[in-house]
Amino acid sequence: MPFVLKVAVVLVLIAIIFSLGSGMVFMLKDGGKSTRNVKALSVRIGLSVTLFLLLLLYEASGHFHPAQKPMSPPVTSIDVEHVQ
Repeated sequence: MPFVLKVAVVLVLIAIIFSLGSGMVFMLKDGGKSTRNVKALSVRIGLSVTLFLLLLLYEASGHFHPAQKPMSPPVTSIDVEHVQ
């Protein structure tokens, strides 16, 4: 299941980039005189919501674990004796 979700996330990201490019082409060719740019924006918003829901599903399935601990402990104070 996690591989399928990873592929789905990548495919949605590619579709978002394609929609962004098509919106740019529509804007340059039509000069703002048609509704194709608005439709491309609507598709891009829908794909972004889909991506967000896929990431929520991926996290809810237990396969996505954000880093809760840093790799090394943060430095809170400097020990003056060891600096010399």
